[in-house]
Amino acid sequence: MAEGTRDLAVRLAALSDAELADFLRERRAPALPAWRDFFDAAEALTDPASLRRALATLPAADLAELTDAAREGRESGSAHTRRLMLTDAEGVPLPQVAALLAEFGGSPIDVGRPAPDADATAEGHAAERAFTSVAALGDILIQAIRTPLSRVGSGALGAADRRRLAEDLPHPDDVDPLISLAERAGLLAADTRSFMPTAAADDWLAASTPDRWTSAARAWWIAVPAPLTASARLTDPAGWPAAFPADPAWPDRGAAFRREAEAWGIVTPTGAAPSWTRLIGADPAAAARELATLMPREVDRIYLQNDLTAISPGPLAPGLDVRLRRIAVRESHAQASSYRFTAETVAGALTEGENAETILAFLAELSLTGVPQPLDYLVRTTAERHGTVRVGDDPDAPADATRTRVWSSSPEALEPIAVDQSLRPLGLVRTADGSALTSRVARDTVLWALIDARYPAIAVDADGTMLRLRRHRVAVSPPATDDGETYGPIIRLLRGADEADADAAWLDRELEAAVRERSLVEIDVELPGGVARTFVLEASGMGGGRMRGRERGTDVERTLPVSSIRSIRRL
Repeated sequence: MAEGTRDLAVRLAALSDAELADFLRERRAPALPAWRDFFDAAEALTDPASLRRALATLPAADLAELTDAAREGRESGSAHTRRLMLTDAEGVPLPQVAALLAEFGGSPIDVGRPAPDADATAEGHAAERAFTSVAALGDILIQAIRTPLSRVGSGALGAADRRRLAEDLPHPDDVDPLISLAERAGLLAADTRSFMPTAAADDWLAASTPDRWTSAARAWWIAVPAPLTASARLTDPAGWPAAFPADPAWPDRGAAFRREAEAWGIVTPTGAAPSWTRLIGADPAAAARELATLMPREVDRIYLQNDLTAISPGPLAPGLDVRLRRIAVRESHAQASSYRFTAETVAGALTEGENAETILAFLAELSLTGVPQPLDYLVRTTAERHGTVRVGDDPDAPADATRTRVWSSSPEALEPIAVDQSLRPLGLVRTADGSALTSRVARDTVLWALIDARYPAIAVDADGTMLRLRRHRVAVSPPATDDGETYGPIIRLLRGADEADADAAWLDRELEAAVRERSLVEIDVELPGGVARTFVLEASGMGGGRMRGRERGTDVERTLPVSSIRSIRRL
């Protein structure tokens, strides 16, 4: 049994359930380990693999201080290392920890010096990078809303989607940093196969550019480890690779944090910090206001043209851009962006709840040139046709069956749908009276298939009222769990196995370990009549309440009753 294990088991047992749950989380312990009691827990937590995981969480300064303490045999002054129980009760590093620390140097590594200040030119470039990144992340979210982004087994974005997104970005290498920033800000959520927008993505898209930047910048600042933001200031990125010397995964994680910071204008490519970066930790809104003074000016008006296109003379304000792109498709994106209106794009806006009046009123307010007659005609005629085909749940379907009904006030509108080969997977069948079509496919799937095939379809409820539907699915956040829930089962098991006679339980474990390892041990035995004697044995077996071993010196096989053994020491 490892030295210090018993002491650790006693200290673990003395923690409250909440303290024990926090400790297990910090030590990155599995939720359901194969532990029978606190001695098993202590033994597992002093295993080299477990200790390496704990050491990996130590910043460079704490690791160096612990290494020096282990080398000098003194107490560690780090509250972090004591909280992780890498030391004994007095604060001296455990022998198992000291053995691992020999791999690392004891001299502190300076990773806490502030990042140098950026000059005016560098700040200008950083502000421009931040502006383009905010817009680029908006484009990524809009594409994710339309179609979830694929995710491969490693957790990375799929290659096809990465190439497609990179083609539209001013900085193609920013795809992964922007996806990561969106996850940190709670705008994208990953499941096993895709990245999907969250409910917060819509609000973020409707916000102003400074507000968009603030939410993601604050999320990044909260996510980075403390050594990177010492004293509420960004530390010099040159020192980031050495921030966690015992963590083999840290260099890649640190590099990812830096790529995100550069993409978001938090740090320049040379590692300098713009003036707004110094404000993120204390006042993110003030940081955004300072950044906004250097951002390009956005416009809130566009030119509508007779050829059913729109030209924005500059970067369109985000909220206006998002709504316009629900009515039109953006064809080019630069300082002057262009948009095109089609019957399909207008129909899509109608399906999401717009009508001819709201669309035309929005365009009239947005346009510098009024609403051209061809565009007015397109919107009104599309709205007149929209809803000719209606899709709803079939009222005649059995209660336990999924069936969708498609009908129209103009029976002739169903004829092309019934024979359309692109709709064969829906399995549409005419009703007995021929007034409708039915399908065993769910309502929303039928609706979007009809819209994709360019039929003027809408979804309605049981009363015939039009339903406002959005095509994309929103990621559902898993229920939040606390450490008490995560580690509750193992804590209850450990408490239930906490024996009243801890000394006897420990002695049994020591004897079993000695026999298993055939160790040389010194055993104190109480003989009949109260006489005490010490034997030095090579432990060889145990059974029937007795321990066997060959005595050192006499070479005699001894069999000792376990009930008479008072203590055991390894030699």
